[in-house]
Amino acid sequence: MCGAKLRGDNIGSTEIQFIPGKRIKRGHYVADTRTAGSISLLMQIALPCALLADGPVTLDLKGGTNADMAPQIEYMTEVFRNVLKLFGATFDMTVHRRGYYPKGGGFVTVDVTPVQKLVATRVMERGFISKIYGWSFVAGTLPMRLANQMSEGFKEKISDLHPRTDITVLKEDINLAPNNCSGIITVCETSSGCRLGAAGLGRRGAAPLDVGRAAALALRHDILSGGCLDTHLQDQVIIYMALAEGRSSMRVGDITLHTKTAIYIAELIANVRFEVEEDGSQNIIQCNGLRVYNRHHPNQAELLPNRY
Repeated sequence: MCGAKLRGDNIGSTEIQFIPGKRIKRGHYVADTRTAGSISLLMQIALPCALLADGPVTLDLKGGTNADMAPQIEYMTEVFRNVLKLFGATFDMTVHRRGYYPKGGGFVTVDVTPVQKLVATRVMERGFISKIYGWSFVAGTLPMRLANQMSEGFKEKISDLHPRTDITVLKEDINLAPNNCSGIITVCETSSGCRLGAAGLGRRGAAPLDVGRAAALALRHDILSGGCLDTHLQDQVIIYMALAEGRSSMRVGDITLHTKTAIYIAELIANVRFEVEEDGSQNIIQCNGLRVYNRHHPNQAELLPNRY
């Protein structure tokens, strides 16, 4: 995307040099993990670049749509995109085929319109719970009772916080999702527009009720923390805070190790300064961004400062 040169990318290498070009190019790009590797993680890598390209970008991403140890694809549209819009950016997504462990085979298209700049945002007021919703699914040859049990387990552990929980129980279309998988994806939306997410995937030896319960306990933890971002969203916003124009502030619960690592890398590479301030049981992450302007923006290039 940026015409980079890469050196040292060989087996046994102890050092890699990545030298980006001066322009992020519009176009159609394909990335294929050839495994069940997470499509959501491919998105995390590509989006900041695509948003600062010199024209529209289409990403064809192949791998796992619902993978363990990574955000589910629905998380990216329901939770991540919600906060990305606050930075003045968004994306469109089409899921052509779902991919699960171990076969993968998922295929997602992400369409990105570049921005002139990312704007700083303050996400400080959580508000009260307005709704909790989500999906409990089975795919392939797995029976519907697994999806029902995951939904029941989730509601069992969350109902005292919000009794009206809307979990859609479904069997994935065999043409969209031919391989076996089960899981639950849930979202808590608040009166201030914040969204917190939690999910769980079925696996051999795990009772479906327990998968649902675990997702509920994870969501419950983030709700009770009082933060505006869940534990999986904290680290994902760090790069956007660093690039934005102005001072961003985010109220979160406990700072995760992923977030600490993202802050460390951003400060090391971009020469920005993050501040983490304790505020009772929560933490406030703040940063004065770099004010990165897209001087190659297709519609407003002549109006922008000569910096990238």
